[in-house]
Amino acid sequence: MMTQGLLREHSSALAAVIRVLDILLILVSGIAVYIWYLDEWPMPPHYQIAIYLAAILALLIFPVFGIYQPWRGGGLTVELRRLALAWGSVILILIVMGSLTKTSINFSRVWLGVWFLSAWILLIAFHSLLRIFLRWIREQGFNIRRIVLVGAGDLGRQVARQIQNAPWTGIKIVAFYDDNPELHGKVIEGIKVKGNTTRLARVLQRYTLDEVWLAMPLGAEKRIKDILYNLRHSPVSVRFVPDIFGFRLLNHSVSEVAGVPVLDLTATPMTGMNKLIKALEDRILAAIILILVSPLLLVIAIGVKLSSPGPVFYRQKRVSWNGRPFTMLKFRSMPVDAEQKTGAVWARKDEDRATPFGRFLRRTSLDELPQFFNVLMGQMSVVGPRPERPVLVDKFKDEIPDYMMKHMVKAGITGWAQVNGWRGDTDLNKRIEYDMYYIENWSLWFDLKIIFLTLFKGFVHKNAY
Repeated sequence: MMTQGLLREHSSALAAVIRVLDILLILVSGIAVYIWYLDEWPMPPHYQIAIYLAAILALLIFPVFGIYQPWRGGGLTVELRRLALAWGSVILILIVMGSLTKTSINFSRVWLGVWFLSAWILLIAFHSLLRIFLRWIREQGFNIRRIVLVGAGDLGRQVARQIQNAPWTGIKIVAFYDDNPELHGKVIEGIKVKGNTTRLARVLQRYTLDEVWLAMPLGAEKRIKDILYNLRHSPVSVRFVPDIFGFRLLNHSVSEVAGVPVLDLTATPMTGMNKLIKALEDRILAAIILILVSPLLLVIAIGVKLSSPGPVFYRQKRVSWNGRPFTMLKFRSMPVDAEQKTGAVWARKDEDRATPFGRFLRRTSLDELPQFFNVLMGQMSVVGPRPERPVLVDKFKDEIPDYMMKHMVKAGITGWAQVNGWRGDTDLNKRIEYDMYYIENWSLWFDLKIIFLTLFKGFVHKNAY
């Protein structure tokens, strides 16, 4: 208990130590790279000023990006992304200052680039190891945050189960409090219900607890206000856990609009910096790929022309981001009048509408290559849920739960569902499940992983026809 108290008391001191170590890593990496690459000592004054200035900027900028906020229970990926953006901002400011003062010519670009990468790697390694250490000591029973749950109903029980299944958060539920007298004295999920919320206020005046969590329905506004009023004399943090577990959530978070706190139940990840990163990724990759495959595009175009009369490209209306239609390009694999009788239908394994050359294009997915032009025009992404025709969207949106949520991002040429085999005439529910996972967990690295897997699993597949 003494160790836990010391850790709680000195959490701000720990944050200060982390800041100091971050600065030391930046300073040491800058000096080490200078000695390694330029091989001279002492270091010229302008290099020293640049390194010290970077340290000062890091002290000012890192807190703005939330680097030192409590991450208990939060995701490591989010922390590392913020760390990368914060350090990148420091280097960007240095570059801008060097350009404005016309002193950038005095610095080695190789030194700056290697310093940026080495410091970034050191910072990521340090914060990752710190995470692992803090998780370990919490699993050993130290640095524990003691909380009580108000509400022993279904929501409170679910919250208790999830916290108990994550001991690395260092959160310990010491008691339930509930206004239902029938629950008083009972043990739920291994936790005793000690009384009603009025008794909780008296308990908090005698014992030290870290937080009170209100696990109550969204409609319990009056009861929540009463509880907050009863706890007004207790210096304890109070958190509200809304009953949203029954919803299908997508990138849920709490944000603020015009000073009003807003709980986002479903939201696109493509906002702010994420949107810019995704746009750059799409344009750069699409341009590179089109240049590399341009000879192949010419050969395929000639093959389509020779296989049957008609245009080279097949233009079809599809639905992408926010449910907006666009014209998707493919190499034509069927005769021009192939859909006059069938209308809009999914391609099936045993169908015979395609030309012989068209069947080859479909089996190898080469008919999809013109969609990189759609990516350049901003209508699609390289990676994302596959787009569907408006008539089929109208059909599936009432049949498949959460089908329209796939349109929270741009449609893609390849996707997480496709590299896992859910393409062609396969279970649409499973495909949507994989699409939702992709949207919920999107990152640049996830996109690159999917592109890499597409090279080996995405072109030729038993469900490509």
